[in-house]
Amino acid sequence: MQNKVIILLSAFFIAISCMNLGEAYPEGDLNKLTVEAVYPEEVAVRAGARVRIREISGGTDFQVNLGDAGTVSVSVPNGIYQIDIHDREESLVLNATGKVTVCSQDVTLKMPLDLSKTGTIVVKEIYCGGCSKAPQEGGYQADKYIILHNNIEDVCYLDGLCMGGLSPYNSNAANPWATDGVLPDFLPIIQAVLMIPGSGTSFPLQPGEDAIIALNGAIDHTQEYPLSVNLNREDVFALYDPVLFPNPSYHPAPGPLVQKNRYLDIVIKTGQANAYTLSMNSPAFVLFRAPKDVDIHDYVMKAENQPQVPGGSEKVVAIPIDWVIDGVEVFNGSSSSNNKRLPASVDAGFVTFTETYHGRTLMRSTDNDATAEMGFQVLLDSNNSSDDFYESSVQSLHQ
Repeated sequence: MQNKVIILLSAFFIAISCMNLGEAYPEGDLNKLTVEAVYPEEVAVRAGARVRIREISGGTDFQVNLGDAGTVSVSVPNGIYQIDIHDREESLVLNATGKVTVCSQDVTLKMPLDLSKTGTIVVKEIYCGGCSKAPQEGGYQADKYIILHNNIEDVCYLDGLCMGGLSPYNSNAANPWATDGVLPDFLPIIQAVLMIPGSGTSFPLQPGEDAIIALNGAIDHTQEYPLSVNLNREDVFALYDPVLFPNPSYHPAPGPLVQKNRYLDIVIKTGQANAYTLSMNSPAFVLFRAPKDVDIHDYVMKAENQPQVPGGSEKVVAIPIDWVIDGVEVFNGSSSSNNKRLPASVDAGFVTFTETYHGRTLMRSTDNDATAEMGFQVLLDSNNSSDDFYESSVQSLHQ
């Protein structure tokens, strides 16, 4: 469930929110942090938006509300803070995210809000971290999968839906695309653009239904590794192309139940790896769809749409941000130097992944009120993974 926004009185905030190992910070050590939301021209400034303030080393973490002028001031100790603003009106979502350093003086942070819409098809689960080989020794990671979900009351067609991970692969790597902390006006899809095949109506997804994408072997992994998952299923979409990704350890021939018309279309491969790469601990993953008047195969082949990674040799595919249907930013829980790759209009927050090779997975929470009203499972979709996702101790497909 979404965190409830709490309006804190100043004295109560100082005593309760600014805590360090259970003790209040001395009042003299506090600084005033003012957060000012800058609304788009087409949206009126209003009170009530939720502001989450987190000290990135794992200390202070609390929520407050914007006032009538779109601002809020709080008292905080010295530190580096992650600030997230979230506002919503029906299907329109407003988000902003940023970092600010507070060091022995008052600080004002202006944060422009990005306007976006909630998704139709959303990412329900990302399983990327692998599992134990028990009772054998070691870890196993050739069983990665993504689950998609139809989050609206209409039938959605998966045909032509594209997906991919962003450069850089890992959140704790320096982001070569960011200039003075500002992300580019496109999404750099690295290694490959993947697409669900079909004629346009071949693969309907009913309201509340799921679709499984096997990014590695579409086989029953539990036959050798009991703590893994069975991806030999009739309903799975499989990434299998022995020419472009010939590594049989990660891309073995799909199991007998997997249908060949559900093999993903590799629209383009830009890297040289012999297996598809998705970060084990911190991918940034997006779903997108080209407009009806754009042929995605033609688009990706144009030189201007294949920029080279700054300081590197690999090329990426530059996807317009407004093509995105849904995206999830994952941060490495073992690092304190994570960097955003997705803009706030796609994902204003992040979900943290803590342990690889333990069968842990990232799940989107259910919106219980909307589910009761609609009569099918509706997932949270605030375009902020800090609110929408959580880490689960076991894969949803593990039996």
